[in-house]
Amino acid sequence: MVGRVSPDSLELAEAHRFPNRPVRVPEGLRWDVLSLYAGVLAGLRAAGQVDSVGIDSWAVDYGLLDADGSLLGNPVHYRDARTEGVAEKVWATVPAAELYAATGLQYAPFNTLYQLTAARETRQLAHARRLLLIPDLLAYWLTGEQGTELTNASTTQLIDPATGDWSYDLAARLGIDLELFAPLRRPGDPAGLLRAEVLEETGLTGPVPVTTVGSHDTASAVAAVPATGERFAYICTGTWSLAGLELTAPVLTEESRAANFTNELGLDGTVRYLRNIMGLWLLQECLRAWGDPDLGGLLREAATVPALRSVVDAGDAAFLAPGRMPERIAEACRVSGQPVPVSPAEITRCILDSLALAHRRAVEDAQRLAGHPVDVVHIVGGGTRNTLLCQLTADACGLPVVAGPTEAAALGNVLVQARAHGLAGDRADMRRLLARTQSLTRYEPQGDAERWCEAEARLATR
Repeated sequence: MVGRVSPDSLELAEAHRFPNRPVRVPEGLRWDVLSLYAGVLAGLRAAGQVDSVGIDSWAVDYGLLDADGSLLGNPVHYRDARTEGVAEKVWATVPAAELYAATGLQYAPFNTLYQLTAARETRQLAHARRLLLIPDLLAYWLTGEQGTELTNASTTQLIDPATGDWSYDLAARLGIDLELFAPLRRPGDPAGLLRAEVLEETGLTGPVPVTTVGSHDTASAVAAVPATGERFAYICTGTWSLAGLELTAPVLTEESRAANFTNELGLDGTVRYLRNIMGLWLLQECLRAWGDPDLGGLLREAATVPALRSVVDAGDAAFLAPGRMPERIAEACRVSGQPVPVSPAEITRCILDSLALAHRRAVEDAQRLAGHPVDVVHIVGGGTRNTLLCQLTADACGLPVVAGPTEAAALGNVLVQARAHGLAGDRADMRRLLARTQSLTRYEPQGDAERWCEAEARLATR
């Protein structure tokens, strides 16, 4: 994506799109990171001359380098099964409540901490001299310089959200060597210059700086929420739904842990207080199983299906793995005594109603746990294109929803680069620029709120 920024304009254009397909090999599920890097180089070539480059990606996964800086194999995919049962081993040393008090991170089986524990006896980890999270690995290949960006590091479950530094005591208790990690960097910090070989391959003229951004894509997306005040909730939609609040301090209570809220770090020392919801992954997997039918037609048909006929828990880790998603959703409805959706339209409506219900629970719980009331919900990311989901979320939450921008992560990435180079103001100025320049759609709550309460109660009694 190429961004052009001035005090009164913010434009984004797609330069190059390439697939990101994990590969299942005998050892398990892996990322094809070399293909991704080739896509990055092709994208730089297509973009033409630029003033800065910033990289954001998904969180938690990493590559291991040897003493010569060479990659020791393809990074393991967070949906790989290697972390099954690992959390219990960690909790035997550091109980879950202590772990949360130290790191503020919700339980998710794929957190980097559990991945490293699962890899403890492997030859690859034994030979590793450096661990780089995915965006930092790509930045290293572009520049030759190593760093660990903080917003992404906060998803490792090894960062103290109150200090913004490593949780050294926790790592020592769990036998994790923090020397594996490169020095911490923060959004806006310089991350090096494109290497001569990269300039030659992409046709760019140097020097071209790489600027550290919120390299966890959710951190970049939250930076691009076009809010006009502080009383807002956000839902970053895509493969996942990340629903929560932007706070100035973490919430580390036992009640917060029990509600499975996470405290990840954001731009300018903020805390992304949110809950992970399975998101449009549920629908993406169904579409794949159905042979990728026309989504627009399917959503129109789903809108005619009776509302809230059947719902599932869209935060249930049972839906984490790929494969057989329509059957698994139908089975969850059958086991809970609800009507079993059969057609693609019925299953799609079940998914969207369930996501809206999960959004409602997350927004309500976040306000209560953080003591931070909101007046509006901002939806950003790919889900903004799904008008039915946006309207259902407004209905479920009983709050107006402002949808947009769709490319929030890319816009947040670009704005942090622009700010670092003197082309944008502070976080509030960035959001005002977004509100002025981006296409936004407002949805007002409709329908009977009691129906959502009844559906909530149905899930609670499962």
